[in-house]
Amino acid sequence: MPKRVLLLTNPRSQEAIAASKDVAALIKSHATLLSSQDALPEPLPAEASDADVVVVLGGDGTLLAQARRFVDMDIPLLGVNLGRLGYIAEFALESLRDQAATMFGDGELPTRSLSMLHAGVFSSGKGEPRLQGIALNEAVVANGLPRHMMELSIAIDGRMGPSVSGDGLIVSTPIGSTAYNLSAGGPIVAPDADAFAITPLAPHSLSFRPVVVSGSSVIELSMLRASAVGGDQTCALVLDGQVSEPLRDADRIVLKRHARQIRFVRNPRADYWGTLIERLHWAAPPKRRET
Repeated sequence: MPKRVLLLTNPRSQEAIAASKDVAALIKSHATLLSSQDALPEPLPAEASDADVVVVLGGDGTLLAQARRFVDMDIPLLGVNLGRLGYIAEFALESLRDQAATMFGDGELPTRSLSMLHAGVFSSGKGEPRLQGIALNEAVVANGLPRHMMELSIAIDGRMGPSVSGDGLIVSTPIGSTAYNLSAGGPIVAPDADAFAITPLAPHSLSFRPVVVSGSSVIELSMLRASAVGGDQTCALVLDGQVSEPLRDADRIVLKRHARQIRFVRNPRADYWGTLIERLHWAAPPKRRET
């Protein structure tokens, strides 16, 4: 039986908008198109509960937002990259055309499941979080004021670790390890690894190195100094670069694996390590001077 497909398009991308009609026609030629809509944050489309797969047109940022929306519905997302890098959105438009019969026909979809981070922010002395959110790529405690150094302590599974002074800290999932984490000098983690990476941002130390911990770990960050002189709030918790919560002195951030995984449709013709080499020039040798 042909699949029932929901099509979501990033309304801020002219490339995605231009491609949406072609992709809608492509879906209709192989499957049932339930609806074609903008990929806006809220609410979920009414047709979502009937969908076998959700096709998302945009870049990785669009797909990050949709992962947070759909994670609890257990509907696989098929990302078509119309942005820049496209690590999570594995399909190019041409690749989707070539494989449309397989992706939208009556066969089983090739999928992979990825872990997400659950974040809770607790005010000093409070037992209930004032914010709960999830992230597919990373949770970042970031300092937004130049020349102001924040300080926080780290505990892993209830055991106290170090304190770090600097511009902040990144806790990354494996799939998010090639995003902000990589730019900050953190490790590349294979997407199917059961782990989280903890990477400091400009630490005031020569010896604070990124670490990788178990994916079952509970990471607790306590804000020792979050405010600038005068008490202005300058720090925030940022999830996937899209959701933020201001932080105050003595706030606690508890990070752990979300209860549900998000499913993505895999491109059988794509290769994660090949993508690293092609798009980020992983381990590329220095160019030799022509003589």
